[in-house]
Amino acid sequence: MDETVRIIIKIIGLILVLAGVIFIFDARNLGKKWFSFGDRNEAAKTLKIIGFIIGIIGGLITALI
Repeated sequence: MDETVRIIIKIIGLILVLAGVIFIFDARNLGKKWFSFGDRNEAAKTLKIIGFIIGIIGGLITALI
């Protein structure tokens, strides 16, 4: 694989890790902003789980390429 393509894929992986961390730490604020239903705890928990999964996928992409 060309070196430029590898660098671009690593940057995309790092952006995914960053997005996952943002989802985890700002879950309550994002849940208030994006969802209108009343159970904010469930929204925050769901966003934290999604952020964790996105972060793991981004880390795997970064580590394996």
